[in-house]
Amino acid sequence: MQSWDKLPLEQSPAGATQRQWVGPPGEQLADNKTAEAAESGLGDLHDPRRWGLSAEAISTVGARLYEFWLRFRDCFTTRTRDTSANAYNYLRGQWTMDNARNFANLARNMTGDDGQALQHFMSNSPWAGQAVFGQLQAEIQATAALAQGSTLILDERADEKAGTHNAGASRQYNGRMGKVDLCRVDTCLTYANGGLWAMVDGELFLPEEWFGEACAQTRHELGIPPERTFETKSALGLKMVKRVKANGVPFDLLACDALYGRDSQFRADLDTAGVLDAAQVPADTNVYVSEPHVGVPEKRGKRGRPRPRLHVLSQQRPHEVRALTRDPQTVWQQVVVRHTERGRLAADFAVQRVWTVAVGQRPRAEWLVRRRAAEGDCSYTLLNAPEDTPHERLIAWSCRRYFIERTFEDAKTEIGWDEFQAQKYRAGEHHLALTAASLWFVAQTKLAWTQAYPRDPELARQLAVEVLPALSTANVRELLKAVFPLPQLTLEQATDLVIMHLVNRTRSTSSRLKSQVKPHDSS
Repeated sequence: MQSWDKLPLEQSPAGATQRQWVGPPGEQLADNKTAEAAESGLGDLHDPRRWGLSAEAISTVGARLYEFWLRFRDCFTTRTRDTSANAYNYLRGQWTMDNARNFANLARNMTGDDGQALQHFMSNSPWAGQAVFGQLQAEIQATAALAQGSTLILDERADEKAGTHNAGASRQYNGRMGKVDLCRVDTCLTYANGGLWAMVDGELFLPEEWFGEACAQTRHELGIPPERTFETKSALGLKMVKRVKANGVPFDLLACDALYGRDSQFRADLDTAGVLDAAQVPADTNVYVSEPHVGVPEKRGKRGRPRPRLHVLSQQRPHEVRALTRDPQTVWQQVVVRHTERGRLAADFAVQRVWTVAVGQRPRAEWLVRRRAAEGDCSYTLLNAPEDTPHERLIAWSCRRYFIERTFEDAKTEIGWDEFQAQKYRAGEHHLALTAASLWFVAQTKLAWTQAYPRDPELARQLAVEVLPALSTANVRELLKAVFPLPQLTLEQATDLVIMHLVNRTRSTSSRLKSQVKPHDSS
């Protein structure tokens, strides 16, 4: 069994400084468990310093979040007001609350008010979400440890909606549910390097129906910018990739799923832009095993118009990629994809040089990587890598889409990405940007601690594992919850807050009643 993953992706980011751990294990015993372990000769497994979690590291996590907000503060300042404190409270709420992270609950738990200021900050304030992404990208570009080995991953994330009066809501394909449903979809660009991942760009996908005359009033009510026009998910993705590349964010390749991989024009545009890509494709994708001859067919007879488009003129027949998998001459090799907490994840891979031909285009030489799981399921990835690229590297690149799932899962489970309830376009833009900022804060914290507080290398040997588990987003959140405990209101404060809510609810009812009163008939 071959393994290209000598240092697994989960272990450390490319280029991260690995300092030698200093200090004898078990120097300070935290409790009876660690004392018993030390006496039995196993060493102090519960010593925080051995896990890179010294008291110095943990005590600064709150200050790190504050300093992080200070660097982003200008992104939330408008021409007339500085409302950046709302962003700090929003970030704290995302990290310290476990559920129901809507605007009202975030304000109630972070500041003790009725949430109107936070609601305005998220739904109406004109600060740009792209400014947050710009700052985030600049910080990645300036991080030396991320200069090599990074991957961009393009994917979308759907959020079910109960009604169509939500920006972008439509009956469309929900990848998470695996069916067409009423939902809104964000097209997202994720960045991964080693055990680090973050979201570096994203935009709301607006279906074509939203730009019809019938939706003009709804677009105005929900604040959809007049300059926005219909763009496919592939067009949005290409725009984001070019934007990130222009901002100097270092990455080796772009990985994407079959939604983008089946779009031959999208892959051709990436090739033209000088972007190396690893795109999954459907099983029925046609490829040629030898380069076909392409040209303009000669006109037959005197009638009819000339045929200006390129066509395959040679006699080769294309093959579906799943048919190639059944070829008995295919050479498979088993490769360890990565080390997981359930042990080694291995699969069979076959690498082959193929040619693809899009309608009206010249043949493109690409690499086809086929992956066969133990259960027999197969996936297919096309890469526009150079002909001399080692097979081991092609296989490694074809597996990098895995980190989009880690990013989305962290954003939903730990940060409350899927608890968004507002309807307006700007609120969604702001929520996406702040969620991305939270993910980057975790990535920065993990990288800083890896460099400043290395783990004891003897832990892996002592616990009989090949790789120690990486610090997770949930781990960082637990530490933040301890640093920023939710405030406990006094009885007087709680009473004032309840009365404020009752008054606001009553005013809302009164306003609705007034709008329902029909004008008297003057006749």
